[in-house]
Order: sequence, then C-alpha cells, then structure tokens
Amino acid sequence: MKRSAIGVLIALLAFGAAASGTQAAEVKAAAPSAGAGAASEGRQLFTGGTTPSCAVCHSLRDAGATGNIGPDLDELKPDAARVASAVQKGFENMPAFGHVLSPAQIEAVARYVAGAAGK
Repeated sequence: MKRSAIGVLIALLAFGAAASGTQAAEVKAAAPSAGAGAASEGRQLFTGGTTPSCAVCHSLRDAGATGNIGPDLDELKPDAARVASAVQKGFENMPAFGHVLSPAQIEAVARYVAGAAGK
C-alpha cells in the first residue's frame, strides 16, 4: 500500500509539473568521459543522468541503487526491449523519458540494465 501511494504521489507530481509547462523528467548535462562505452553511458544515465534518476525508484545492485518505488530490476531481469519501451513511453507510475532522452541514450540505458540485472 505504501509503495502504491508513493508511486501515485510521484505520478501526480510529474503530471502537475508537465501540466504547468515544465518537464517532469529531464536530462542532466553531464556527459560520459571520452572513450566511455554504451555500458558506461547507460550506467551514468541510470544513476544520475536524468531527473528523477532511475536509481531513485529502482533497485539494481550493479549501480548501487536501492530504490523501492518501482520494481527491483535484479529480480525482474528485463530484456533491453522491455527497458527501452518503459523508458521511452513510461509504464504504470514510471514517467516517460522519450521526450528528453535521445534514441541512443535510451538504447544505452536499456542495454546497461538488461546486462546488469541479476548479476
């Protein structure tokens, strides 16, 4: 129940911000270091490259993330297509990031999560 209430609260806050003309989800300006691969970029995006970050809501051991609003990705073990779809369009209480992340960034975070989940 507590988890549902928090998720609903976050969704309402995100909707309110979107309705007021501001973006509920945004990309932070930090870029990965030169030569960093897609996994590094994906991890950076997951841990703090967006607002809110994925790590606020999701648990993922590899990222040191202990969020408990969304599903534990180590238990869920989603494939890259599932992650990409959720990031692009949103899912249940999760906001969509398709309007602020590039297709390459969505692919990077999807590959990172799919490769790191359950490891």
